[in-house]
Amino acid sequence: MKKLSILILALVTLTGFNACSSDDDVVFIAQPDPEGINFMNTFSSAYVLTNATAENTAERFVWNEVDVDVPTNITYEVQGSTTAEFVDYTILGSTSSNNLAITVRQLMNLAEEAGLDNDPNTDAPNTGTIYVRVVASAGTAGEMAHTSEVKSLTVMLPESGEEEETFTNFFLVGDATAAGWNPDNNNTPLFRDAENENLFHFTGRFDGSGDKEGFKLLEVLGLWQPQWGLDGSNLSNSTILGGDPSAFPVDADGYYTFTMNIDDMSYSFEPYDASGAATYDAMGIVGPAQAGGWDADTDLTKSTFDPHIWYANDVELSDGEMKFRANDAWDASWGATTFPSGQGANANDPNIPVTGGVYDIWFNDLTGRYILIPQTEE
Repeated sequence: MKKLSILILALVTLTGFNACSSDDDVVFIAQPDPEGINFMNTFSSAYVLTNATAENTAERFVWNEVDVDVPTNITYEVQGSTTAEFVDYTILGSTSSNNLAITVRQLMNLAEEAGLDNDPNTDAPNTGTIYVRVVASAGTAGEMAHTSEVKSLTVMLPESGEEEETFTNFFLVGDATAAGWNPDNNNTPLFRDAENENLFHFTGRFDGSGDKEGFKLLEVLGLWQPQWGLDGSNLSNSTILGGDPSAFPVDADGYYTFTMNIDDMSYSFEPYDASGAATYDAMGIVGPAQAGGWDADTDLTKSTFDPHIWYANDVELSDGEMKFRANDAWDASWGATTFPSGQGANANDPNIPVTGGVYDIWFNDLTGRYILIPQTEE
């Protein structure tokens, strides 16, 4: 009986060792994702590439995440080529996320490889096509790869003297803002930094009283997409998420400073003490760029939501100079050297250089920041 017990124990022990050995030998095999990989962002009909905007983001490519049915790292690589066949290609960047910002300079390099230039004295065209795709690889050895369909991008290098800068704008929307949840209600813009076109500022009142949801950002007045907000605690947008982001919350009614950098996808939102700030009865622009020259101001309208925010819509300006000043006097005035956005300091600042056109003009007397947003002439 004793020998039988020993034999049974040995058999159980041997089975256990075999089970442990089997667990250690389990091999996970990556399986192709039947959905494949595809771009999800909306592409522009044409990308205008200029030296002045070379460091700006030309496009943030967004794609679906690949599921290979095993726990493994996925690396996504955005590739660019001068041909749709991708016989030769350039790696524009790689990431473990499902989106990647590509700069104007990177697309310019591809455009030049494709034989484009901006010299009107050469026979080379200044408009053409380049191609992009995204490749997903699983594991450290990249043993499983998914390649998206090839997208063609129309690119243009404006000929010398024809370069025209275009800027991204952001407008506040939400029940914590002056416009409420109306996307086309003279929504207050963020103020673009004069030195970094991807950096935006706003200091002003936000209504966080009661059960307010907060605020979001729109790129185009009257359109809900693209829409910017939060994904958890991270800055995101509807293009990246494939749906609406959540709102930035506001804890209490008061003044705050909001900053956002769309290049590194960072933001901050901090209380601001406006208790000692001066308030003005009137604000206007003055100078030869506007109808009254240096003798008469073009008046701005004070926001009924925030007495430090001023605006005027559809103002026709000519090439020239201008300044902002309060109460039709020179006691408080603001100027700078940058257009169409910048920051003055009420310290005998220089005159703002103006390119003629029709603009919505916004000014913040708390910070001296201004922005002129071009409008289409009717």
